[in-house]
Amino acid sequence: MSENEVKPVSELGYEEARDELVGVVKILEQGGLDLDASLALWERGEQLASRCEEQLAGARKRIETALASTEKDS
Repeated sequence: MSENEVKPVSELGYEEARDELVGVVKILEQGGLDLDASLALWERGEQLASRCEEQLAGARKRIETALASTEKDS
């Protein structure tokens, strides 16, 4: 994949999605983009935020399951 190709959000891990989201927010805060570019970037940011939430929810579930298993074994 070249530098100019955008990786699908569904293929990003938490850290990758978070880092890209931080970059998207910085670009949007700087302004200067036309409306179409701003909307496209905002949409990508929404997708990235959702991906981060999914990853965190999965991690939370794994922790809860592990803790429940540990408590059950005690």
